[in-house]
Amino acid sequence: MQQTIGRRFFFKQLAGAATALAAPLAAPCFVPDRALGRSGRTAASERITMGFIGVGGMGTGDLRAFLQKARAQVVAVCDVDDEHLYQARDLVNAHYGNHDCLVFKDFRAVLLRPDIDAVCLALPDHWHALAAVAACRSRKDIYGEKPLAYTISEGRAIVEAVQKHGIVWQTGSQQRSEQNFRYACELVRNGYLGKVSTVRVGLPYGNSIRPGNFTPSTPPAGFDYDMWLGPAPEAPYCEARCHWNFRWISDYAGGQLTDWAGHHIDIAQWGMNTENSAPVEIEGVGEWSDGREGLFDVMNGYTFSGKYAEGFTMIVADSHRHKMGVRFEGEQGWIHVDRGFIEANPSSLLRIRIRPEEVHLTVSTDHHQNFLDCVLSRKKTVAPVETAHHSIMVAHLGLAAIKLGRKLKWDNVRERFIDDAQADRLLSRAMRSPWRIG
Repeated sequence: MQQTIGRRFFFKQLAGAATALAAPLAAPCFVPDRALGRSGRTAASERITMGFIGVGGMGTGDLRAFLQKARAQVVAVCDVDDEHLYQARDLVNAHYGNHDCLVFKDFRAVLLRPDIDAVCLALPDHWHALAAVAACRSRKDIYGEKPLAYTISEGRAIVEAVQKHGIVWQTGSQQRSEQNFRYACELVRNGYLGKVSTVRVGLPYGNSIRPGNFTPSTPPAGFDYDMWLGPAPEAPYCEARCHWNFRWISDYAGGQLTDWAGHHIDIAQWGMNTENSAPVEIEGVGEWSDGREGLFDVMNGYTFSGKYAEGFTMIVADSHRHKMGVRFEGEQGWIHVDRGFIEANPSSLLRIRIRPEEVHLTVSTDHHQNFLDCVLSRKKTVAPVETAHHSIMVAHLGLAAIKLGRKLKWDNVRERFIDDAQADRLLSRAMRSPWRIG
């Protein structure tokens, strides 16, 4: 990364932290039970020390989940907003019954610590690639929230960094650790629907904008707004822009389409065995939001279809057009699966038990635990980086076709549009100086 931290900055960050780790950087043979929040002692070789980068919203949810895991020890939290930062610190300290949790405002200081094995990244979409690639270069294993990346080229950069540095990566696409989704995909993979010609994916419509002041103002004390913007274009601070509402602003994310693609499009790809593929032809239409106060500018409604070289069509639409979830339609019936819900026609499909010799997908009943287990075993997680790249790729391709208003053709090997320089320009975005990947 162009912006780097020297030793002086690193130790300044450590000195400025609210508290310091009780243990020295050299790991002890055993971790005290109070540090792990349980009785007994756990071998240091089986303990995974973690830092959390981005602890608002989903980041706090992930933090709470990992705090319950015996093999995880949270040692640091990081956020550009003091309110999030110190709430997370207090949550960690209360859980362990001590005052040991380090706090940081700059994620690069977390990555410099040799006593941190893994990081959880829960940042706005426009920050995903920068933080993930930097964490890979620091040899940290990563639990990264979906979607994988803000653009297709940034997703490719993350994939290459994970592969180059031998990182264990888990995407926060937790539906892969729910039995109904896995079972539906196994039925499809084992041919119980016959040839599947159409897959329908229903994602949320509209937005859930939270109230906030639209008037440009000075950022509140304790909020590093320039760091929050990071690689995104320069923009005046206003309360309504930040945190939850970033999802509805195209400079930072792609609305419900890219927010949910890592869930239901991911399951569609899993069932169709196209986890390392994407449509070769894409076309669609969108309904744009009213651009309230000149700020929120992502789509409210959308529908697009993608033809796969594997011989089926995926139709992705908002929930006004499609029922939420994933519906696989084959010669011998259909299966529809959503969170806490599965149905089929004929209903007898749901009484089938997958035989030992048939295709069995990766079994995970706890998404966070699966990550920790794979950090220790160095095996691939249930939601690996290549899969996440192609899941969000489908959404990015659909968004590109909708923006340009015409059918696009895609080369899955080159990860470029075919003979379409205008469309290729949508694969990446220049980053605000001094931020860059490289």
